[in-house]
Amino acid sequence: MNWLNKLERKFGRFAIPNLTMYLLAGYVIGFGIMYLMPQIIGWITLEPALILRGQVWRLVSWVLIPPTTNLISLAFLVLLYYSLGTALERAWGTFRYNVYIFSGIIFTVIATFVLYGVLYGVYGFSVSLSSVGMISTNYITMSIFLAFAAMYPDMEILLYFILPIKMKWMAFVYAAMALYYFVMGGIATKVAVGASLLNFVIFFLSSRNLKPYTPKEKARKAKFKQQTRPHMTYANGARHRCAVCGRTELDDPTLEFRFCSKCNGNYEYCQEHLFTHEHVK
Repeated sequence: MNWLNKLERKFGRFAIPNLTMYLLAGYVIGFGIMYLMPQIIGWITLEPALILRGQVWRLVSWVLIPPTTNLISLAFLVLLYYSLGTALERAWGTFRYNVYIFSGIIFTVIATFVLYGVLYGVYGFSVSLSSVGMISTNYITMSIFLAFAAMYPDMEILLYFILPIKMKWMAFVYAAMALYYFVMGGIATKVAVGASLLNFVIFFLSSRNLKPYTPKEKARKAKFKQQTRPHMTYANGARHRCAVCGRTELDDPTLEFRFCSKCNGNYEYCQEHLFTHEHVK
C-alpha cells in the first residue's frame, strides 16, 4: 500500500500509541454514564441535525457509547479486544492501526450525515436519528476482530475462558451476525454496519501482500536479527562493514551495504564489492 506508506512517512509521528486502551476506556466511561447519569446519553449521541446547530462535540462523544449494556459482556469485551487490538498494533505498527480505527469512525460519521441528508430530502424536515435507531460502536469493535482473524486465522482462543475455538470460525460467525443485522435492522443499523466495516474491506482489498505481517514472517525476521546482531556491531558504534574493504557507514554515509545470499555466513558488502567479491564457501 504505497499510499499508506507515504502517509506514514509524513504523519507517522502523530500516531497515538495504545489506541485500543483509550477506545476501551471510553466504553467504560460511557457505561458509567448510562447507569449513573442516563440523562446525559442524549447529549453525546451522533445527531447530524444537532451537530449542524453547533453541538460539534457529538462528532467524537458518540464513541463513548459502549457496544453492550451488560456489565459481564463489557468485561469480556474489554479483556478480549485489548489483547486483539494491541496485537494488531504490534503487527501493523501504530500508524497503520490508527488509520484502520479512525477510518471506521470517520466512515460512520460521513455515512450518518449522508443518511440525515437523505431523510431530510424525503421528509422535508430535520429527522432525529435516535428515532430510527442509535448509531452503535459495536461494529467498529467487530472490525478489529475481523482484522485479527484475517491476520491470524488459525490462532485459538478460549471462548468465555472455556471453549477453544479458532479465530476463523468466530470470524464467520461475526460476519453472519453483521449480515443479519444489516438485512433485518433499521436504516441506522444498516448505515452503522456498512460504514464501520468499510475500513476492513478497503484495508484488506488494498493490501495485496500481508506476508510481512504474518506470524511466520515476523518470527523469521526476529530470528534473523538475533543471529546477525553479534556480527553487526563494530568499532565506534558502526552497524555495517564491508567484508572486503572494511569500510563502514561512518567512513562514507553514502555507502550502501547488502548481505550476499551465496556466501556461507553473514557477510556484508558495500555496493562496490557486492558483485565483485569472491564468495565464501
